[in-house]
Amino acid sequence: MALYVKKSYEELPDLLQKEGVSGARAMVVADTNTLPLYGDEAVRALSKSFAQVSTYAFPAGEEQKRLSTVEGLYQALISGGFDRHDVIFALGGGVVGDMAGFTAATYMRGITYVQLPTTLLAQVDSSIGGKTGVDFEGYKNMIGAFHLPAFVYTVPKTLETLSKREFASGMGEVIKTALLGDESFFEWLLDHIYEIDEREPKVLAEMVRRASSIKARIVAEDPREEGLRKLLNLGHTLGHAIEKYKAFSLPHGYCVALGCIAAAKISHGRELLSTEELFEIRDVFVAFDLPILVDGIDKDAVVALTKADKKMQAGQIRFVLLKKIGKAVVSTNVTDAELMDGLSFICAEDALKER
Repeated sequence: MALYVKKSYEELPDLLQKEGVSGARAMVVADTNTLPLYGDEAVRALSKSFAQVSTYAFPAGEEQKRLSTVEGLYQALISGGFDRHDVIFALGGGVVGDMAGFTAATYMRGITYVQLPTTLLAQVDSSIGGKTGVDFEGYKNMIGAFHLPAFVYTVPKTLETLSKREFASGMGEVIKTALLGDESFFEWLLDHIYEIDEREPKVLAEMVRRASSIKARIVAEDPREEGLRKLLNLGHTLGHAIEKYKAFSLPHGYCVALGCIAAAKISHGRELLSTEELFEIRDVFVAFDLPILVDGIDKDAVVALTKADKKMQAGQIRFVLLKKIGKAVVSTNVTDAELMDGLSFICAEDALKER
């Protein structure tokens, strides 16, 4: 799966030809926030390659990531005469990418799609690897399919329009990727805190390239998450549980950050990480405006929610721990007591008790 990082959408027609992607019709899927910002530019570029370019936009928000939204997209494709030789383009963040990808995986038993991620979280994580799906009855990504995009085409200038909260959420996945797979990238992030905070274009482009390349390398070795790819779930077991407990009021990247810190604490308890490494990991999230504490959670309830996670295997949680910064490992014997210890480390109420 090819990854392209470009200054604009102008080169999209050339890369479609290079990657052998063609058809009579193209459908640009976006949400109501993204389509007004980048829809015209994307449609202009795609009109050079397709006789018909249509758009489909749904209301922005995680709550739209459901089967009924996908059904609306099916209807638009059918009424537009789309067949299995046509192409879907996912223009937006993770919600758009996951749902457009799931639609592409299931419409007429599978059609081609291309990822055009516009958020940092999507550019470095969700657009890569072919995981698609929707939430179901409060469970995140419970219904889905593996369906690789033809390629991923990223334009980092879209990051200029992200809110501080959205950008920080993306940094949660960037830091997670460095922690599990590349110590030198972790150090690079520390060396470029100011430039990243100022969203300097060249630095952001380099950051997106490095983070997305780490994930793409792992996915290429394990496309269906049977081994190595499980490491990408660092921070996600407890992160997803917190996200669900909080009724998705916290951004995904915030929850991943909290999950990574909790995982680091469990790793420290197993003497895999030193105390210095534990606090270095915690503090890097502070530097990028991410939370290190969460309030108002019932730790027992959060632990119980981990039991319904997709990462369960034969009744055991597949939990990702850190052997060191830049090196992760999957464990299937993390106990409830260890989960509680990790949660206590990020629980605001527990932190107040210790003062």
